[in-house]
Amino acid sequence: MIKHAFLTSVIAAAVALGLSGCALTVRSDVNNALFGKVQCHTYSWAGSFRTDSSPARGTIANPVNEARLRAAISAHLQTAGMQLVDSNADCLVGYGIGAQNVIEGGYPGWGMGFGYGGGWRGGWGGWGGWGWDGPYVAREGIVGVDLYDAKTREPLWHASANQDLTGATGPAAEKKINDAVNAIFSKYPH
Repeated sequence: MIKHAFLTSVIAAAVALGLSGCALTVRSDVNNALFGKVQCHTYSWAGSFRTDSSPARGTIANPVNEARLRAAISAHLQTAGMQLVDSNADCLVGYGIGAQNVIEGGYPGWGMGFGYGGGWRGGWGGWGGWGWDGPYVAREGIVGVDLYDAKTREPLWHASANQDLTGATGPAAEKKINDAVNAIFSKYPH
């Protein structure tokens, strides 16, 4: 009974840690000297995806995902009182989707893991211990939005969220894009 309760607690903790890893981190920066002076009542797009790289075009630079990203950004800008125009916009909006592999270095750490036979195993003594974790590769994705003064082309605001869209399509891609844009615009300065 105690073993079962312990195992249930460990599994619950692992699920909680796994779910907490899903939270998006947003980084935002504002050009405070200029942001309050520029009135963004209208906007135009600063550009579009430009890549001839077939791997990138089929995964992160997917034109359907680009359309999804534009739609999500537009919805937030309209909520902020901005209207999309074809010319003579007050502000320009740039955006991007990217991904890269990041190599994390090895470091000493606590080694512990769940063994196949239902018991715990790890470093020394079967309950964990100090060991050396080798380097590992992690996928790091990003969705970014930039706002510029259309007259001077100076940046007003930048925000990005850690969201990997590599290979994402359909409803899964739409959800990831919407989640990222919602997180990004939670940092929009008012």
